[in-house]
Amino acid sequence: MVLPQIVLVSFGGFEKKFLNKLAVAIGAEVNATVLLKEEYIDLNVYFDPSRRQYNGDLLLKKVETMYPDDHKVIALFNVDLFIPILTYIFGQATLNGNYAVVSAYRLENERYGLKADKTLFFQRVKKEIVHEWGHTLGLIHCNSPRCVMRSSTYVEDIDQKNSQFCIHCFNQLQ
Repeated sequence: MVLPQIVLVSFGGFEKKFLNKLAVAIGAEVNATVLLKEEYIDLNVYFDPSRRQYNGDLLLKKVETMYPDDHKVIALFNVDLFIPILTYIFGQATLNGNYAVVSAYRLENERYGLKADKTLFFQRVKKEIVHEWGHTLGLIHCNSPRCVMRSSTYVEDIDQKNSQFCIHCFNQLQ
């Protein structure tokens, strides 16, 4: 199966070295070409002052308008995202579509009063990107505890799963 190219778009707050390493790791993980881009948008438009968070639905729609092509586009943010029915989200995607957003905001240990761990942070971001990319390919949440497509409500859920698809999810992609 030929997998589509992934366009990973950073919307600020990330070092170039981190982004390059992430693009290489994701490409190796899913056997796809990852093209890295950096963009800027005024995030104030997407900020909800009553929640002190950014609306993930609106950001996803914005990304769709910025990249109207056939590639899989994953936008990486470093702000706290929500959707109206959830307190916060790590990411979201258009199922069977071309677009996803991922937030690294809640993936750092420091957010929870713990010691910084750059390796763990990197793994969490990678897993969330692969997870949302899986949704763009049509995969839904999986019940297998170690599958990257397992739903993650808490950051600990991300830590418990692998960055790969289980055999069931992998076979669905074939």
